[in-house]
Amino acid sequence: MRYLPVFLDLQTGLVALVGQGELSRAKLRVLVAAGARIRWYATDGEHDVQGLEPAQLARIEFAKGDPLAADLTGVVAVFCAGAGDVGAAMSARAKSVGLPVNVMDDLVHSTFIFPAIVDRGDVVVAIGTGGTSPVVARRVREKIEAVLPARIGDLAKFIGRFRKSIHARIPEMPLRRRFWEQVIDGPIGALILSGHKDDAEAALNKIADASAFASGKAQGHVTLVGAGPGDPDLLTIKALRALSDADVVFYDELVSSEILDRVRRDASRVPVGRRVGKPGIGQEAINQLMIAAAQSGRRVVRLKGGDAFVFGRGGEEVEALREAGVSYSIVPGVTAALGAAAQFEVPLTFRHKALRISFLTAHKANDADLVDWSTLTDTQTTVVVYMGMTAAPSVRDGLLAAGRSPETPVGVFARVTRADAKAAVGTLEQLPDLVASVDGGPAILIIGDVVAHSAPWRRLNLNLTHTLSDILEAAQ
Repeated sequence: MRYLPVFLDLQTGLVALVGQGELSRAKLRVLVAAGARIRWYATDGEHDVQGLEPAQLARIEFAKGDPLAADLTGVVAVFCAGAGDVGAAMSARAKSVGLPVNVMDDLVHSTFIFPAIVDRGDVVVAIGTGGTSPVVARRVREKIEAVLPARIGDLAKFIGRFRKSIHARIPEMPLRRRFWEQVIDGPIGALILSGHKDDAEAALNKIADASAFASGKAQGHVTLVGAGPGDPDLLTIKALRALSDADVVFYDELVSSEILDRVRRDASRVPVGRRVGKPGIGQEAINQLMIAAAQSGRRVVRLKGGDAFVFGRGGEEVEALREAGVSYSIVPGVTAALGAAAQFEVPLTFRHKALRISFLTAHKANDADLVDWSTLTDTQTTVVVYMGMTAAPSVRDGLLAAGRSPETPVGVFARVTRADAKAAVGTLEQLPDLVASVDGGPAILIIGDVVAHSAPWRRLNLNLTHTLSDILEAAQ
């Protein structure tokens, strides 16, 4: 390690910035974000500060004259970006008076280097490669950005507010460390990271015996995670963090193996789903498994295909957790309708043509019989049917009986976002045959004129055109 990572308080004095153009403005934005007071020597005389807010501009002094002859009294650091030959000369001047100096992309004339930065408020991560490869540093930063919670700085600030008071209540260092571990890893930390600072403060203030809290068993927490329709790259960053932190994961039948591979290796994985027509353990049993695991101090993930609140019974599970006094959080997922829309270019809405979307579920024919299809005959309404393969004949018959045209475009989109995804498009009259042609589910049905704008529909029309041309050519 050639360079010692340090954090320099730029608010203790002035920062001298020397340079011009976009390189200098980029450095200016970083320094402003750090709260520095900046004296900017624009070597081309152009002080372009487009995009900065008035409060930020108030901290910038637009200096005139030669920076090499400037008074450096009160300056705590010198930065050169886009300064050309002036950078090397400014470096020599800074070194002569003992000031730290950074000349962009010039290790010889720099006494410190500028790292790639992950900024989360009170939590800052700096990544350096000794100046040898800024691109590598940026790639590492991207990885850290992906896994570091957006509100981790809020968590650090929250702990800072209570640190002295807890120190007074728990003088023993090891016990105090365990106290904060319980806070960070438990429900209070989860509340902060999900944006509920007031609830977190109320929970912390309810701790009557801080020592007992620190020495007690870990508090459990349940996270309902939407796994999306199958492609693991569609998992949200928050979902990935939950999977990497979980002690136990209760997952549905439709969660793909690629997504389960994202679960922490030593976490327990418990299948609790079922397919249509096959027995399952039941929702009440799933609720009790989650509650028992959380009450034993474990971090629980309830992993569901799609989104937990779109025909995923997430609402029932949240009610059960709330009644049991178990803390929980919710991570949304990409639902199958959006996955199908993106993969097969089905615009669920279309200007002046499709203004509404109706989502419904139909596990079996009886489900379809209970739907008031008369409310779904408007041609400007796109109808999306989840789990509708078995009930496809009843869905078709219900819409036709209510008055929807048999020529209405429809699509059956199976295993969306997965490698074996398949689409079949046609008309409402053909719906059961289309379902039979996709070789099994899970599948989603999309009914409405928007299907005629999809990629499979365009390919179908192209094939039909070619077929007609072939017939005419053969007849000549």
